[in-house]
Amino acid sequence: MSHQINPPQRLLMGPGPINADPRVLRAMSAQLVGQYDPAMTAYMNETMELYRGVFRTANAATLVVDGTSRAGIEAALVSLIEPGDRVLVPVFGRFGHLLREIAERCGAEVHVVEREWGTVFTPAEIERAIVETRPKLVAIVHGDTSTTLAQPLDELGALCDKHGALLYTDATASLGGNLFEVDAWGIDVATAGLQKCLAGPSGSAPITLSERAVGVVNARKSIEAGIRSVGDAVSASPIRSNYFDLAMILDYWGPKRLNHHTEATTMLYGARECARLLVEEGMPEAVERHRLHGSAMVAGLVGLGLELFGDQGVRMNNVVGVEIPAGIDGDAARAALLADYGIEIGTSFGPLHGRVWRIGTMGYNARRDTVLTTLAALEQVLRRGGVPVTAGGGVGAAIDFYGER
Repeated sequence: MSHQINPPQRLLMGPGPINADPRVLRAMSAQLVGQYDPAMTAYMNETMELYRGVFRTANAATLVVDGTSRAGIEAALVSLIEPGDRVLVPVFGRFGHLLREIAERCGAEVHVVEREWGTVFTPAEIERAIVETRPKLVAIVHGDTSTTLAQPLDELGALCDKHGALLYTDATASLGGNLFEVDAWGIDVATAGLQKCLAGPSGSAPITLSERAVGVVNARKSIEAGIRSVGDAVSASPIRSNYFDLAMILDYWGPKRLNHHTEATTMLYGARECARLLVEEGMPEAVERHRLHGSAMVAGLVGLGLELFGDQGVRMNNVVGVEIPAGIDGDAARAALLADYGIEIGTSFGPLHGRVWRIGTMGYNARRDTVLTTLAALEQVLRRGGVPVTAGGGVGAAIDFYGER
């Protein structure tokens, strides 16, 4: 016989998902209303305005795509890319490879430049690749949790504009916890998810599009036959996905309220609350909170004698990679941390699998108590695994860090 779901108590300190803010969960328990109820359309409009604040943009086309963060990525790429379009993907971790694969599935002629995991690109390297490949679109990850690094983007919008390319960035892992300026940086399209710094559950994908990007998308608009009126657009080269067709999704979220799908009401409530909490806190304050607690975690890990992975000059505020100490089974240590303390940290992908742990300090879990609890538990797991650590070294270093600030 099945019983009501009763998940075990966990402190999620990996690269995401994290524990959702209780206020988000409460918002998601609210009753449903019809998709065209004035209350519902008002919530949709409020959500759009709140995410303009989160993305730091005036873009009218700022909304959420129903689905996980990957749904936002796919909606952006399938709506922007026509088969045969040239796309440049600079890859410095796992999720750059994901952008490449999705672009290839969209029929693009994809050009890739790669950096070793643990490093990022210089603007000059990206400009050189743009000049060589002359892409319609540059698609790049901002913060890649697989390497824990953030690619600086502040110069890329101007570079893409100079060479006639659109700039898309995946900000799933970085938005809300790291400086991210859509308008100031000239980003044409950005997408994200709720399950990291936004302190919610996976299942809704915030997205924003510049007027130029909206023009590209709407040039491919093709209204479904079943809801088409005389004079409605029918494209010879329609967007290759119906569900992720941003031209129709924009009409659904816009004044036309043209039916496309039934909005995921409960997820909308959650996404709205995630954005409301961030805007209420203030985006600079939220970024500083992630920097403070993420840096305290780093200080504590160094205090335990662990070696950090990757270029620390461009590390994300909200996640850090550490080399697994010699002589300890990394997966067994993670399992012990979960079984004995109810704390989850992350393993790694690809070339880093078995070499690096990834520890997150983000969203609702970007707090002093979670940092100190994780460091205290990790110390005991390391000691039991035979790793020589200074007693209290991690917690002590983190407390000293907080005390200095």
